[in-house]
Amino acid sequence: MMFNRKLSVLWDCACAAFHFLFLSHVIVTLFVSRTESATLSISSSSVTDYLMQYGYIKPSDPKTGALRSEEYVKKAIRAFQKMAGINQTGKIDEETQQMMEMPRCGNKDNIQLGNGARRKRYALQGSKWAKRELSFRISAYPDDLAQMEVDDEIKRALQMWGDVTPLKFAQQSYGDPDLDVRFVRRSHGDGNPFDGRGRTLAHAFFPQWGGDAHFDEEEAWTIAKSSGVNLFQVAAHEFGHSLGLSHSDTSAALMAPFYRGFQRDFQLDDDDIRAIQELYGPPRANDKTTTPFPSRRTTRGPKVSVPPICRSPSVDAIVMNADGKTYIFKGTEYYRLNDYGIDEGYPRSIAEDWNLSGPIDCALHWDNGYTFIFKGDYYWKFYNQNLIYARKLSEGFKGVPNDLDAAFVWGGNGKTYFIKGNQYWRYSENSVDRGYPRPLSVWSGLPGRVDAAIKWRNGRTYFFSGSQYYRYNDRQFDIDTSYPRKIGNWWLGCPEEKKLGQISDGQSGSQMDGKGSDVTGTHSVADDKNDQYLSVDNTTPGLNSDASANGSSRPMCFHCSLFITSVYLLSSLFLQHTFCS
Repeated sequence: MMFNRKLSVLWDCACAAFHFLFLSHVIVTLFVSRTESATLSISSSSVTDYLMQYGYIKPSDPKTGALRSEEYVKKAIRAFQKMAGINQTGKIDEETQQMMEMPRCGNKDNIQLGNGARRKRYALQGSKWAKRELSFRISAYPDDLAQMEVDDEIKRALQMWGDVTPLKFAQQSYGDPDLDVRFVRRSHGDGNPFDGRGRTLAHAFFPQWGGDAHFDEEEAWTIAKSSGVNLFQVAAHEFGHSLGLSHSDTSAALMAPFYRGFQRDFQLDDDDIRAIQELYGPPRANDKTTTPFPSRRTTRGPKVSVPPICRSPSVDAIVMNADGKTYIFKGTEYYRLNDYGIDEGYPRSIAEDWNLSGPIDCALHWDNGYTFIFKGDYYWKFYNQNLIYARKLSEGFKGVPNDLDAAFVWGGNGKTYFIKGNQYWRYSENSVDRGYPRPLSVWSGLPGRVDAAIKWRNGRTYFFSGSQYYRYNDRQFDIDTSYPRKIGNWWLGCPEEKKLGQISDGQSGSQMDGKGSDVTGTHSVADDKNDQYLSVDNTTPGLNSDASANGSSRPMCFHCSLFITSVYLLSSLFLQHTFCS
């Protein structure tokens, strides 16, 4: 009798557990399904509005009330699918819905299409500028970006077209320009209102209507970041319209209507270049001397077996550029590095390629793509090797001293640091942080003099002093073991210090992990490239306040783990309650 009673209780518990887990599964499934389906919801009226807005179907005539035939709408859908580079089904399938929901340019797509009309992959609107020197003005700026940054991005975007045509662009601060650039919201007086964040990002007028470009101020405009909407890429697209180009159905072209996300090394497609040169022709031969891109002529004399820097392997400055390459500066020359030493054709002249005379004090690269070179009381701002401007240090980096020794972004917290003598400054926003300068001795293990510093592509921070370099441990706030090492051996590939035959046959021994374990292989700083820190220990005094600026490093999956744990605990409590009852 007692046995049957226990068996009954166990059966009831099992049933209750099954129903609870089944109900949980149903709820989660419905939640996920609803979330996924929400991203694909688009009504037939929205489809019609979309096709009408972007030029695929004509508005209905209110006088006749004529209805659109099913075949007419299917033809319009197929035309959109062709422009989007997807299967031309004539139906609003999942892929078509997704393309209709993508952020894009507000200009119409098929402005040049007609019955039976043939067109090239690219499209010309039909009007162009009669002159070759155009002025532009930014008459309204976005709230979330500095005006200086916006100026730089707009100039870069226009220069994309100037580099492949005879066109030249000059910014003006007042008066009536050829191209007026504005960041505006919703209805802004041109009959083409914006829709807030998402979908329509910007639009521009063709030359015959003035060439002005308008950007939706409500978008999350960013510079050289994967998040938000990249201002440079969208602006370059819109200026294509300002110069006379329509949308292209070549998906890789800048003039494709859809914004496909940030591309770090963005370049014009051949389709874009052919289109703009059909209107304006290629660059003129006598304009080549004014192009912002550096000449690639070697400035070296007769080739020697040993690079000059190897005779005295120290550096004035080191920086990673937007192109992902590492550059070392010494005296009046600079070197480009690969993973195992110096690239062929180097050294080259700083004056010829960077538009300033060497030697320099230090160099700095920010994640937004910009590189800064510092010398005395001036600094130069570049994108790759394209000079944007030169200014007094006091104008752009308030509170930072002249005649710097080193500048770097610390991998421990992403902050910018400057070193001069035995002191260092932390810089954020537009000024030096409170409580700085501080003694360089706070950075445990560093030598008394630092010549250069860099956060390399592996996220590690390296300091250079004389002929040696140090790798900093961002978790322990100290120099990694097995450091310092020789610059000539590990960064430059100098033959005096490392026989080139040892590189190819892998006979050299080294300590790659910084903890004393022997690993055989090539002596190269590239061996560190996959050895990244996952977190920062904020408990060590001295740099503790610097590291705390890093913010939370909790992974995003924490919330998923919390949800699963909660379900598990609730299940356990439910079963325990059932047993106890």
